[in-house]
Amino acid sequence: MLESIWFVLWGVLWIIYFVLDGFDLGLGALMPALAKNDQEKRIIYNSMGPFWDGNEVWLITAGGVTFAAFPGTYAVMFSSLYSALMLLLFALILRGVSFELRGKVDSPAWKSIWDICLFVGSFAPALLLGVAFANIFAGIPIDKDGVYHGTLFTLLNPYGLAGGLLFLVMFCVHGALWLVIKSGGDIGQDLNQRAQAMAAKLWYAELVLAVVFLIATWFATDLYNNYLAMPLMFVVPLLAVASLLGIRFMMAKGAWVKAWVSSAVFIASAALFGVLGLYPRLLPSSLDPAASMTISNSASSPLTLKIMLGVALVMVPVVIIYQAWVYKHFSHKIHAEDLAYEEAY
Repeated sequence: MLESIWFVLWGVLWIIYFVLDGFDLGLGALMPALAKNDQEKRIIYNSMGPFWDGNEVWLITAGGVTFAAFPGTYAVMFSSLYSALMLLLFALILRGVSFELRGKVDSPAWKSIWDICLFVGSFAPALLLGVAFANIFAGIPIDKDGVYHGTLFTLLNPYGLAGGLLFLVMFCVHGALWLVIKSGGDIGQDLNQRAQAMAAKLWYAELVLAVVFLIATWFATDLYNNYLAMPLMFVVPLLAVASLLGIRFMMAKGAWVKAWVSSAVFIASAALFGVLGLYPRLLPSSLDPAASMTISNSASSPLTLKIMLGVALVMVPVVIIYQAWVYKHFSHKIHAEDLAYEEAY
C-alpha cells in the first residue's frame, strides 16, 4: 500500500514540475524567435524571473523522492541514463547562471553569451526530458542485474525523439501563452503580438505531434494494457484531447489565461497518461519484463516510506502555499517600472 502511495506521489511531483517549469523552459527556447531587442529580452527574463527557481524545487523533489522511496530504481536509472542526465544537469546550470549574470555587465557581447546559455539551457532540458520519459515508457535495455546494455545514442530512437519533440513543442506553446499573459502592458505590445502568433502556429505542431505520439505509443509500448484492463482510465487521455482542443478554443476567444490553464491541464493529463500506464513499474526493461524495476523490488523499507509520508504531508503543502503566494504576487504584466527596478533582470 505504501509503495503505491509513493508511486502516485512520485508521478504527481513530476507532473507538477512539467506544468510549472514547462512554461519557462519553453519561453527560454523561444526567446531568439520572439525578442527583437534588449528591452524585449528583459521582458522575457522578468516574466520568468520570480518563478523559475521555485519551479525547479519540484524537479529536486521528484529526484529526491526517487532516491529515498525507490533507491533501487534511482540507482539503475542514474547509472543507465547517466550521460543524458548529466547533459540535463549542465543545461539547467547554464540556465540558472544566465539569469544571475546577464545583467552584471552592461555589454552587448556579455549579454549575448548569456542569452545563448538561456536558450541552450531551456531547449536541451525540454527535449531531453521528453526523450528520457518516452524511453522509460517503451522500456530501456537493462538486465536482471540492473546493467544498461546501450549508449546515449540508444535513447535517440524514433519513439524517444518523438517524445522529445512533443515535450519541446508542448512547453513552447505553454511558454508563449505565459508571455502573452505577462507582456503587453505599457511596453512590449509588439512582443505580445508575436507571442500570440507563435502560440497559434505552434499549436498545430503540438496537435500533430500529440496524435503521432499517441499512435506510436500503441506500437512501441505496452502502456495501454493498464487502460484496457480498466477502461475507466481512458478518461485521462480523453481529458488530454479535450484540453488540447481547449487551448485553441480559448486562444480564438482571446482568453489567454484560460488558454494557459488548458495547456497546463494538457501537460498534466499527458504525463499522467504515461505514469498510469507504467504502474506498478518505474523502469521497464526492454530485454526482459522480469528485470523491470517496480514499486515492489526497488522500494525502501516500510518504516522509511512511513516516515517520509509524514514529512511530505507537512512540507509539500507549505511549498504549495508559498508558490501560490509568489504566483499571485507577481501575476501582473511587466511594466517599464518593473524593468527599472534595481533587482530586475
